[in-house]
Amino acid sequence: MNPIDLTARELAAAIAAGDVTATDATQAYLDAIAAHDGAIGAYNEVFPAQALAQAAAVDAARAAGEPLGPLAGVPVAIKDNMCLDYGHTTCSSQMLKSFQAPYTATAVQKLLDAGAVILGKTNLDEFAMGSSTENSGMSPTRNPWDTDCVPGGSSGGSAAAVAGRLCAAALGSDTGGSIRQPAAFCGIVGLKPTYGCVSRFGLVAYGSSLDQIGPMTRDTADAALLTGIIAGGDDRDSTSIHQDVPDYLADLDTPLEGLRIGLPTEFFTDALDPEIAATIDQAVETYRAQGATIVEVSLPHSRIDTDAAGQLSSFAVATYYVVATAEASSNLARFDGIRYGHRTSEEIDDIVELYSASRAEGFGEEVKRRIMLGTFALSSGYYDAYYNKALKVRRLIKNDFDAAFAQCDVICCPTTPTTAFRFGEKTDDPLQMYLADIYTISLNLAGLPGVSIPAGVSTGNMPIGMQLIGPVFSEPTLLRAARLFETHSDLGILTPPAR
Repeated sequence: MNPIDLTARELAAAIAAGDVTATDATQAYLDAIAAHDGAIGAYNEVFPAQALAQAAAVDAARAAGEPLGPLAGVPVAIKDNMCLDYGHTTCSSQMLKSFQAPYTATAVQKLLDAGAVILGKTNLDEFAMGSSTENSGMSPTRNPWDTDCVPGGSSGGSAAAVAGRLCAAALGSDTGGSIRQPAAFCGIVGLKPTYGCVSRFGLVAYGSSLDQIGPMTRDTADAALLTGIIAGGDDRDSTSIHQDVPDYLADLDTPLEGLRIGLPTEFFTDALDPEIAATIDQAVETYRAQGATIVEVSLPHSRIDTDAAGQLSSFAVATYYVVATAEASSNLARFDGIRYGHRTSEEIDDIVELYSASRAEGFGEEVKRRIMLGTFALSSGYYDAYYNKALKVRRLIKNDFDAAFAQCDVICCPTTPTTAFRFGEKTDDPLQMYLADIYTISLNLAGLPGVSIPAGVSTGNMPIGMQLIGPVFSEPTLLRAARLFETHSDLGILTPPAR
């Protein structure tokens, strides 16, 4: 039995049954990282000693007959913007390259409490600002399906680690699609939970009203397992919701009776790659064959337009890049080289010049761009014209979803307008990079849950993702709907050809 070939749930069961030890499973993944991560670059930091010690503790507990957690001995990876009280938490930024967190993020601690083994911290676009992991201040991550292509972002390292069999599962964070878009590009499952479902304590903030932590896994059952572990209220995060956490696995394989699937007319336009459109159409037919009712819905304030020059535009994109950058400007103000973050080595007496030099050295170009955009939107004379107006459109986007869910249980659409693009293809045009998230950002603005699952493989042999969207706290239904397709399509769990 090769533990790397098992899903997280299968591996947990095998360890509990004594078919494989946690130590052997952990060593197998550490060996895989040593052999293959040089070509992929999924990890910023790996923790061999700590991981093997955690695995040994699981094996000792099993030998002693002690109860094991639901993830006991399962090796997982953590996006490097979540605090862990050992190693470094860098956010893939030179600003935090030496930062050692004094505490552990709630979601990460819940994995540890469930018996998981932490293999290491994964790469991301700096401070989670990007859609390709090309904005990492460390090094780029490559897509295991084609190393000339990006893995998506900002959780590109976590997606590549799961797809490349360098961990059994991973945590990512999603501010505008940063779990779902790389999941689609790498052929895995990525769930962005309802805002407030998972504590953000210990997540380095980018957009506080948008950020949410979620699982990145090989299949829907693993996503359900991890969500059930990390969900729940937290007194250290005032935005988290205190309510009972459902058993997401309990009815996962129970067929959904009378399922109504909505197709938003605004998402199926010429902006969508025809091959992706055809793949989503086939997936919809799979649902129809299982008794689902397909209805047409409208999301007018999330519509995608194409101008005379062929350029895409969307109210949701415009709204997101005002709200998110405004919040980024506020959140990243603390990294000034005095209280937090990199401090320039130059001898500077003036405090303002010290701030400027430290931030100029510590932040990358995309982070600087977003800070400037957000600062402008919040500045005197522009606040009402930009930020206040964006908040009003955000409310309209949420209203559109509410109206759509009066007609359907789940909305189905593409996750991305194209498959994974090549390195450098969009870096010279930030707007085109931003539009890679055109189908995902409206969910964050509305606080809704969404899951990306593999729907097919392109003629170029790259994964195609399908996104399912539900009302707030509808994760049980959303996961069951995803599982319905997963079990009735002939895709199975996708594996990159290079492995």
